[in-house]
Amino acid sequence: MCLVVGRIATRPVRPHVFKSSKSRHFSQSLKNASTDLKAYSKTLLLPKTSFPLWADSAKSESLYKKKTCEELYRWQAQNVHRPLFVLLDGPPYANGHLHMGHALNKIIKDIINRYQVLTGHQVHYHPGWDCHGLPIENKALQELKKDALSLPPNVIRAAARETAEREMTTQQEEFEQFCIMADWSPNTTFRTLDHDYEIRQLQVFQRMVEQGLIYRHYRPVHYSPSSHSALAEAELVYNDDHVSHSAYVTFPLDSQTTIANIALREVLAKEPSASLLVWTTTPWTLTANMGIAVHPELIYSFVRSSVKEDAFVVAKDRLVSLEHIIGPYEVIAEIKGADLVGAQFRSVFSSIHPSGSMSAKIIAAAHVTSESGSGLVHCAPAHGAEDYLAFRSLGLLQGPTDIICHVDDAGKFSPDVAHVVGEEAAQTLVGQEVLKGGNKAIVNLLESTGSLVKVQRIKHRYPYDWKTGEPIIVTATSQWFANLDGIKDDALHALQDVQFYPPSSRNRLESFVRSRSEWCISRQRVWGVPIPALYHTPTDTAILSSESLTHILRVLSERGVAHWWEGPVEDFLTPELLAKFAGGPEAWRKGTDTMDVWFDSGSNWSTLSAPTGGRKHRADVCLEGTDQHRGWFQSQLLTSVGVSSGQSAARPVSPYGTLITHGMVLDEAGKKMSKSLGNIVSPMTIIHGGKDKKKEPAYGTDVLRLWVATVEYWRDMSIGPTVLAQCAESMRRIRNSARFILGNIGTTAQRKHFVPVERSELGLAERFVMNELYKLDQIAAEGYANYNFPKVMTSLTNFANLTLSSLYFDITKDCLYANDIQSVERRAVVTILAKVLDYMTSVMAPVLPYLAEEIHTALHEGDEAVSQLSVFAKKWTPVSTEWSDPHAEQDMANLLRMRSAVLSLLEKARGDKHLKSSLEAELDIILPNNISVQPYLLQLIKREETFLKTLFIVSNATITDEDSLGTSSFAWSYVSSMDVPDSDFELSIRVRPASSSKCPRCWTYTREEEHDLCPRCEDVVRNVD
Repeated sequence: MCLVVGRIATRPVRPHVFKSSKSRHFSQSLKNASTDLKAYSKTLLLPKTSFPLWADSAKSESLYKKKTCEELYRWQAQNVHRPLFVLLDGPPYANGHLHMGHALNKIIKDIINRYQVLTGHQVHYHPGWDCHGLPIENKALQELKKDALSLPPNVIRAAARETAEREMTTQQEEFEQFCIMADWSPNTTFRTLDHDYEIRQLQVFQRMVEQGLIYRHYRPVHYSPSSHSALAEAELVYNDDHVSHSAYVTFPLDSQTTIANIALREVLAKEPSASLLVWTTTPWTLTANMGIAVHPELIYSFVRSSVKEDAFVVAKDRLVSLEHIIGPYEVIAEIKGADLVGAQFRSVFSSIHPSGSMSAKIIAAAHVTSESGSGLVHCAPAHGAEDYLAFRSLGLLQGPTDIICHVDDAGKFSPDVAHVVGEEAAQTLVGQEVLKGGNKAIVNLLESTGSLVKVQRIKHRYPYDWKTGEPIIVTATSQWFANLDGIKDDALHALQDVQFYPPSSRNRLESFVRSRSEWCISRQRVWGVPIPALYHTPTDTAILSSESLTHILRVLSERGVAHWWEGPVEDFLTPELLAKFAGGPEAWRKGTDTMDVWFDSGSNWSTLSAPTGGRKHRADVCLEGTDQHRGWFQSQLLTSVGVSSGQSAARPVSPYGTLITHGMVLDEAGKKMSKSLGNIVSPMTIIHGGKDKKKEPAYGTDVLRLWVATVEYWRDMSIGPTVLAQCAESMRRIRNSARFILGNIGTTAQRKHFVPVERSELGLAERFVMNELYKLDQIAAEGYANYNFPKVMTSLTNFANLTLSSLYFDITKDCLYANDIQSVERRAVVTILAKVLDYMTSVMAPVLPYLAEEIHTALHEGDEAVSQLSVFAKKWTPVSTEWSDPHAEQDMANLLRMRSAVLSLLEKARGDKHLKSSLEAELDIILPNNISVQPYLLQLIKREETFLKTLFIVSNATITDEDSLGTSSFAWSYVSSMDVPDSDFELSIRVRPASSSKCPRCWTYTREEEHDLCPRCEDVVRNVD
């Protein structure tokens, strides 16, 4: 009998007074029990456990946090004999409080790590932070209440470092509340601002320089005026509701120049005043126009229109679509695009500044289509990648001075624009932001020159700076690039050995890698890791070589990376450079560009040891959000492959073996969370509750983790009050199942001398439950191994709710409470419940560590040596295949189908107020007469006849046939029939009043009228005495 304090809520046991019996002889103590109202209840084995009914999350978390987090990580990290499992942390940005995306990400990683520990692995997991870049710099500036241009860079860097370190401290405190198994000390975490990390990153950079992958180039890049910095594609987000003022403008064909093409010459002889109609969504780029592109295979029409005296030249296929722009028209000639190539035209600003507007040429380009615009494309190589590449391929750009660009690093028109529009017009442009006033000023100029045909306001998809939320521009600047063309094939080949979850994410990452030819790695920010290039000012030569970096990295290793910013340039100059270039140290300057933060975080694979012992990849798993296909997933792969490409005959290997992608967390309505909508759900509020605990209860960490494990995280997912309440209810049911078992089996110390029942002696219900447990164990192991946690938790909750609570617990309560403690039947149930709790705890532990630790402690109460250990110290061993029992499963399925019919009849009787408890009823199973060959169901029913009353929770169940029914009449009865599978027979089920009296101890109607107790209870009470 369990002697632990606390009682599980169960059906009340009514006190009864013992009566004397003529045929049963009890001890004197029981004969005198008439004065003891609880005499019978004291002989019942009611559940008792110290495991509380309601979880006190704050208390349990404080009790078990250290044991199951930091201490557990250190304990398992010392088990070097175990096979190694490495999960590489994609570092979160050290900025702001944690949101639901952080919680989802870190908890999924923790579930994976805990499962690996349970299955006998040594886990290497070092949490990290991404510490450089614009958001932290901006936050520091906001706190200083200054702008970047008004402060020395060293002041900004110091403030940014302080901000990053403070934010990391805050985030670490919040991460720890998610019950993350990790050692958060400096030696087992990483920060991209740490000296060792920065040096390691610069060494990765040096090796890419040695591979010839890093170069400097003047070309168009994504540039953020709001950040004053170039951006990589991965740093862009796209706004589908951006509004631009597009313009249709005309460029006059220059008929005064020599025209080589005969067909065009003949057309212009008849129509000398013809203009090329061009549509652009960026009128501000027109000052940098260097050509107009046509497709050589398209047909172009010369048309007269009432809109303009000159004839228009447009693609024939666009005429119908352009009628609302040019009005009614008359086609006067047609010509192939190839015939237009080489013809010259004048600038749209030639009428206001003739001397500054050189004639440009029409070029052929494959990217021109007849699907939009006019079929002619305005080319500004400084502001468009396609334009730039087209001009490069034609040999029209030999050096930086060949590109026309009038935009400065603030995204404003520079004074150089006067070369194109003239000094007077330039006054309306210089200093104007090209995306704001500058664009409007250009439109006004176009109108004054007569070049403007129409302005249209259009809503379209446009790139924005992901950090500032402001639109970007494409403009030519000198930047450092990584050449990806040389390593792209190796990177794609390396991905062939990577497993992707979900599998569809492979296409996404591969398409991003395949579409990139270069990576702009330089940023014009002060807070970051420097690109340590030296510039010889007199010759405008940039020096970035393996030799220069070897010397520079030696200096920085000794003095700190900050010395690049603070130290004199002569510290970084080698004798060879000083001898090769004239002017001494005064002729040199240090570069001020910093590295793209994706290079920072993308170098963290280098913190891991090279794989040994048959391991192929440095990291077994990397897991981040779907946005990281454009970011960290790529930057890791590209830096790793870039470093090792060409070093040996073997092709480079991916730094990760498995790549897992999760979606974004949305509100309950499926909307993106934002402060403006007021729909932000904070993980801290879920754990600790909000101001109004009724509206925002404190659910605790395990409920938050359960939500993570129940959603299909590989898609976008929702969270809100309804789904959290559902998770809390699931958690309650799992907890109560554990509590019921603990209350009935006692602690391991109390079961020290318990003799379990062998499998051969178990009944059908026990074999069925163990078969279900075996299936749960198989599904859980497969689900965890394949990162399908919803599958695991669905199986666990179904097992707890359906197999246990709704069935097995219900049908075994009578045996557990009323049978003799040494009876085979009760020991069989206890044997099964002990196994169920053991394996259930293993299944839930990766997701619900606090609950698992609480169960473990309660189960081993009194055994200090075991209870002090973490539940994760015991390896998860699979349920033996001996418990796989399809026959028991099929037999129970047949009987449960019958049980449904029985319960339906009992419910009818209850509805008609014939009974309150099902124990007030008996059951007759009526078989057909004269069955020569009995179908399997009938054989099963007869074999399990003694089990049927337990399964149906009635006082007795009898098998009879139609001829044996007799003529007895009952106060009430209910009958139904059911088909017998594999036969033409039906059997009948009759529910009727119990024929015996109620036993005051066990409440079954099995007591003979002249006795105080039923036979079973009489034997138990006698043995108790």
